[in-house]
Amino acid sequence: MAAASKGEDLNVAADSANGTGVTEPDMAKRIKIAVDSLGTFTAITYPAAKPGRASVSIVLAHGAGGDQESPFMVEFAQVLAARGLGTITFNFLYSEKGAGAPDRNDKLEACYRNVVDAFHAGAFGKDFGGRLVIGGKSMGGRIASQIAPGRDDLAGLIFLGYPLHPPGQPAKLRSKHLPDIKAPMLFIQGERDAFGTPEELRPILRGSRAPVELCVVEGGDHSFKAPKSAGRTPAQIRDFMLDAIERWVGGLK
Repeated sequence: MAAASKGEDLNVAADSANGTGVTEPDMAKRIKIAVDSLGTFTAITYPAAKPGRASVSIVLAHGAGGDQESPFMVEFAQVLAARGLGTITFNFLYSEKGAGAPDRNDKLEACYRNVVDAFHAGAFGKDFGGRLVIGGKSMGGRIASQIAPGRDDLAGLIFLGYPLHPPGQPAKLRSKHLPDIKAPMLFIQGERDAFGTPEELRPILRGSRAPVELCVVEGGDHSFKAPKSAGRTPAQIRDFMLDAIERWVGGLK
């Protein structure tokens, strides 16, 4: 049992991860998180393969177009764990139910807050402790950023394609809250991201009070796919991103 935010009761139960058709490490487990006023959603834990290498755990949330078992999310969680960074993913309530459209912001934020609260309450077990970095792919990273202001229990935030604005609507910025985040931030952004290019992000990030690093995937779009002319394979782009995360996490103070 972990204390939930805003008076909501949070119940956590663990089961072995199986029967999903997704290849997961032997030690991966499914954690059911029940928030009485909202429903139940699932987290999957990927313990670090090299315990003690880093006293940092990472929570990554999926984007609007998938769930935590999308190939992108599973691969990133597995490789981060293999590199010694224990990683937790989770479904938002709508994706847990198989619904197509994301929930309202308040429900998305409630899910993320409860995952963070569960972590700090020790609900994910002895393999997950120390400092916590949160973030996610696209919408998942945006929601992480929206719950971060005012919190002192975060070591940092990682954004894998921050959705600065809807495609073709550069005036509708989703950045007002970013300067209020106190923790260090790592933005990994595709050079051709229709949701916000690195050039669009740079002037906004200059206003941050926290340390910020912007890592650009040359030729990459919002899914980090680059044309052949960019000269890098998808595997090379993935490793470039994971190297950036590993290096950045290693430099956190």
